[in-house]
Amino acid sequence: MRQTLTEIYETRVAAGTLREDPVQRAVLDRLESLRGWLEANATRRVGLFAGLFAKPIQPPKGLYIWGGVGRGKSMLMDLFTEATAIAQKRRVHFHAFMQEVHKGMHAARQRGVEDALAPVAEDLTRDVRLLAFDEMQISDITDAMIVGRLFEKLFAAGVVIVTTSNLPPGELYKDGLSRALFLPFIAMIEDRLEVVEMASPTDYRLERLAGAEVYFHPAHSAGPRIAAIWADLTGGAPDAPLVLEVNSRQVVVPHFVNGVGRASFWDLCAKPLGPADYLAIARAVRVLIVEDIPQLSSANYNEAKRFVVLIDSLYEAKVRLIVSAADVPERLYLEGDGSFEFQRTASRLHEMQAADWGR
Repeated sequence: MRQTLTEIYETRVAAGTLREDPVQRAVLDRLESLRGWLEANATRRVGLFAGLFAKPIQPPKGLYIWGGVGRGKSMLMDLFTEATAIAQKRRVHFHAFMQEVHKGMHAARQRGVEDALAPVAEDLTRDVRLLAFDEMQISDITDAMIVGRLFEKLFAAGVVIVTTSNLPPGELYKDGLSRALFLPFIAMIEDRLEVVEMASPTDYRLERLAGAEVYFHPAHSAGPRIAAIWADLTGGAPDAPLVLEVNSRQVVVPHFVNGVGRASFWDLCAKPLGPADYLAIARAVRVLIVEDIPQLSSANYNEAKRFVVLIDSLYEAKVRLIVSAADVPERLYLEGDGSFEFQRTASRLHEMQAADWGR
């Protein structure tokens, strides 16, 4: 017997795999309505698929679900896509989707196609009625210039779009280069998708870290445990670099999924980054994994200074920090200029290990 999304949700709550959340529950009715339409019209031709003489069916508005990290947006997306009984569906992380688009456009240009986006959009929409994007975030100017035309083609083809994001539509690509050219896309999103905020006070992702070990030493033995935490926090979703524009420069966190960043000490501290760069990182992530922090001394003084600034920025922003290091905080920096000042950093590293840190 077919269960509604609410019934599936309640079953999981009763089994203890989910915790009851009224904000999550409120979104289920909207998703159930879309699910019902998609299943009822799975075999009917929609939009551009309708053909020359058939009267096209107008699909309902999709959903744009936004809210803070750890509020259950991805969980609801998974529940919805898994339960929607149609073959023509696809659930994909937005960054991975855009990488696929770029790859397809490059191949089209190699074939001499004038409008490289056209064959990509045609391939994407040929057998898809539902596209579910996780974590829409536009940080790259190339993506910003492509995404408007691409979504216009998706909507014209009758594809129903459901997406999650940490930001409301109006804050996408905020302060980006040539943002004025991006504004029509925001207007399109607000017109074609129902915008729903998930304003739950609970960050379930941070709750999973409560009481868990988050500082590992020595670093060389911490790999499997860090990997397990990363898999748990990201749900196995594909990662992509987080590229932040700071004072006309790019600051990169190599791995990023839905508010969770992962980088090595050398990624963040061996490059000529400053306070503005670390503040930008602290604003962009909710959880940061920093791996392979070495023994610090006068031999790597500049890197150590940057590490101090990084920790100060993360501390002030209440970012949840997970690290692997050569030793415990108070033994990381034992000699050389700056070792005395590092005592405050060591203290902060201990404080940031507390079960309730970041709440």
